[in-house]
Amino acid sequence: MYNLLKGKRGIIFGALDENSIAWKTAERVHEEGGIFVLTNAPASIRMGSIDALAVKTNSQIIPADATSVEDLENLVDKAIEILGGKIDFVLHSIGMSVNVRKGNHYTNQNYDYTEKGWNVSAVSFHKVMQVLYKKEAMNEWGSIVALTYMASQRVFPDYNDMADNKAFLESIARSFGYFFGKNKKVRVNTISQSPTPTKAGHGVKGFDEFIAYSDAMAPLGNATALDCANYTVAMFSDLTKRVTLQNLYNDGGFSNMGVSQEVLERF
Repeated sequence: MYNLLKGKRGIIFGALDENSIAWKTAERVHEEGGIFVLTNAPASIRMGSIDALAVKTNSQIIPADATSVEDLENLVDKAIEILGGKIDFVLHSIGMSVNVRKGNHYTNQNYDYTEKGWNVSAVSFHKVMQVLYKKEAMNEWGSIVALTYMASQRVFPDYNDMADNKAFLESIARSFGYFFGKNKKVRVNTISQSPTPTKAGHGVKGFDEFIAYSDAMAPLGNATALDCANYTVAMFSDLTKRVTLQNLYNDGGFSNMGVSQEVLERF
């Protein structure tokens, strides 16, 4: 451990269980000296085991619906009070598609479900940043990171409307990141992670087959949840002070591949 985040305060959204990227990130941030509050929707808190993570990392849990500005305002106020100062880092690790959960094909969406999905998966990121921005809750040179997937850029048929949600998320990161950088000296980036066996990941049709394909395509193999946590720690640290408005791939090289010899031989 290098104490990369010693003295830094933050908010981590989306830790559900020990397989989630947000969970691994919380553990690594704690090991690197950072302090933070954990937050998730009340229903997700009941479903998961976040209490154990709070004990392990000596953190407090503040329930918040990330689509509710009122909840987010309460979250930010309480976080600053609990942590004893302004925020240095934020992780947005939130995504949901009701169409995927209900088995609706991309060409047969329920648009009420579609709206709920982009509100949770993308617009919530704008709401989080808008609350932080208006409250001047971030310290200069702070870092905000959201997790995404490269289906935002290329076609993955079974990723369904989550691909649209992630494209929306990445655009919000760039657009809001400009104002946060210019006016507040805060950087905003997205990390495009390999398919990862989280609870959300397993909700995608054919996930087990796809993760094996991705691993065979990537020169370095798939990045794990811990790999993503380590990358996020680097993005939270002062070592990346001038990195902003970027979509950063953490995928073992998959995103630059056309085909691999291993996949050709299997085909």
